[in-house]
Amino acid sequence: MDKRVYLLTIVSFVVGLVELILGGILHLVAHDLNVSLGKVGMLISIFSFAYAISGPILLSITSKVERKKLILFTLLVFLFANVLAMLSPGYTILLLARVLSGMSASLLISLCVTIASNIVSESYRARAIGVVFMGVTASLVLGVPLGLVLGNVFGWRAPFLLIVILTVLSITCIYFFMGKMEPKPGIPLKEQLRSLKSRKIILIQLTSLLFLSGHLTLYAYLTPYLQTTFGLEGNWISIILLLFGVAAIIGGGFGGFLSDRFGPQKTIIGVIIIFTISISSIPFTLDFFPAFIIVMMIWSMLSWAVTPAIQSYLIDSAPETSDIQQSINNSAQHFGIAFGSMIGGVVIERAGIEMNPIVGGVFALFALFVVSLSMVNRKESRKNINSANIAK
Repeated sequence: MDKRVYLLTIVSFVVGLVELILGGILHLVAHDLNVSLGKVGMLISIFSFAYAISGPILLSITSKVERKKLILFTLLVFLFANVLAMLSPGYTILLLARVLSGMSASLLISLCVTIASNIVSESYRARAIGVVFMGVTASLVLGVPLGLVLGNVFGWRAPFLLIVILTVLSITCIYFFMGKMEPKPGIPLKEQLRSLKSRKIILIQLTSLLFLSGHLTLYAYLTPYLQTTFGLEGNWISIILLLFGVAAIIGGGFGGFLSDRFGPQKTIIGVIIIFTISISSIPFTLDFFPAFIIVMMIWSMLSWAVTPAIQSYLIDSAPETSDIQQSINNSAQHFGIAFGSMIGGVVIERAGIEMNPIVGGVFALFALFVVSLSMVNRKESRKNINSANIAK
């Protein structure tokens, strides 16, 4: 596999860190800027919102720009946004910095995924996407604890300083080691939007949204779930979160391997089925802690294993608009993250946190049903084409 894929993975890791790095230091920011915890929490929400809606738009606007030049320019914007966050004197400037970093991060992740899928042979395409998403997953897993450690020791601005340093290193590596890459022929925005009229494409994108909604219904509240069900605190929770993170990182690469080996459709169906079984069975492992650990790690691995397969399925289904579809899928994932977190909170208030795994499994079942419809639709389309050819 092309070594540049690993360089893009590093970039995706650095960029992904900024999304949740405030999660562990909300109280420090609130105290320093003299605002409420709720307002500081909005800094995470506004990042995700800017990320979700800007990716496809920015990718379309920049469709004719040479890819190395574009990724370097966007990294510079990302660098400026995080310098602004680090030096921000008040809440408003920090909010602006989060919007800029969300927009630039969305474009950068989309570029990393699309470039990785274009610089390898078709047989390695899903694996390359999976490797890039390993960087994203690692950043999402490590962002909260890393921000917590640095923030507690050096203050809440220190995590942003780390991101600034890592971004400078990323810019240097891209400049010296990433060759020029011309973009694919530009596709008019109307034509790109027209691709979303495809029933199959809509169903595939909806699958990502529903699947991650199911995952976040429990994952967003894993710490209080462990506290409530097992009475765990401190070091034990840190150990479990570390195990969860390692399994999630491995899962991204494993999903790409499975997709290349067995095809994206079989991989998507298989992963969602086992994911649904694992997350739904968590309440039945509470009497035997080792069983819970095993089931939790399976759930964690599969939570990101489906992403490379879905990206590859989108490329197969809409090769002429593959760049924009991957960007839209990235947005669908972030909407799923936001929606799942919201649903998880509602479940806790209405039914208790013990029900979160079951509700998460229900959403995964919806995702399985939706993606199955997309595949049935595809088979029917092939039959119609074959019938038309025979008639001719």
